[in-house]
Amino acid sequence: MDKYFNPVYITDSIPKLLPYIKVTFMVAGLSVLFGTMLGFILAVAKIRKGKIGKIIAEGYTTALRCTPSIVLLFLIYYGIPAVTKNFGIDLDDVDKAVFIIIAFSLMFAGAMCEVIRTAYESVDKGQFEAAISVGLSDIQAYRTIILPQAFVVAIPNIGNSLLALIKEGALAYTIGLIDVMGKANLIIAANMNAHSLEIYIALSIIYWVVSIIIEQLFLRIEKVLSKGKQTIKVT
Repeated sequence: MDKYFNPVYITDSIPKLLPYIKVTFMVAGLSVLFGTMLGFILAVAKIRKGKIGKIIAEGYTTALRCTPSIVLLFLIYYGIPAVTKNFGIDLDDVDKAVFIIIAFSLMFAGAMCEVIRTAYESVDKGQFEAAISVGLSDIQAYRTIILPQAFVVAIPNIGNSLLALIKEGALAYTIGLIDVMGKANLIIAANMNAHSLEIYIALSIIYWVVSIIIEQLFLRIEKVLSKGKQTIKVT
């Protein structure tokens, strides 16, 4: 088997890898959905005055920050089935993607909790008081005044968190998920580890393109929303 560097393997590998990017997007999309919902709950717990909820939310975010992604993934993948077996529930036939989505949702929730909290706290509290003074209800004030401004502030951090999640998603192959990273390793194994450099370069190009597209998308969203940022303030 040839070991020399051959650029042809880069162009040949990209079409083989691209169909599996949908698995990466599926895992990332569901993780963002569930992670954002949990992150919102945690952020509310931190913002509100309830002491117990705040302690739980603080403990959660601290624990997630101190846990490497791959360790969390293994804890979920091996831990949940081990616990459920004690209750007579066998999860050995559950798709690996389920455990991966759970792990990345928990990880993304920790990031989104802080994103939502800091974005909310960045909005001048006088905006809420002004909205109430002109006759808006609390819900109307949050929906039309506070949340739109907080969302604009949060957009860059949401984009960064999403990019980080997609890159962390490459760890999914370690438990056997065949996504774009998993497929790259299958190609390398089929080549008996020959031309692995070229295949990883092809994989890097795919990640670069995806990351640039997401980054530019969020920059455009931020630019569009920022145009109307001043118009939604109540003075």
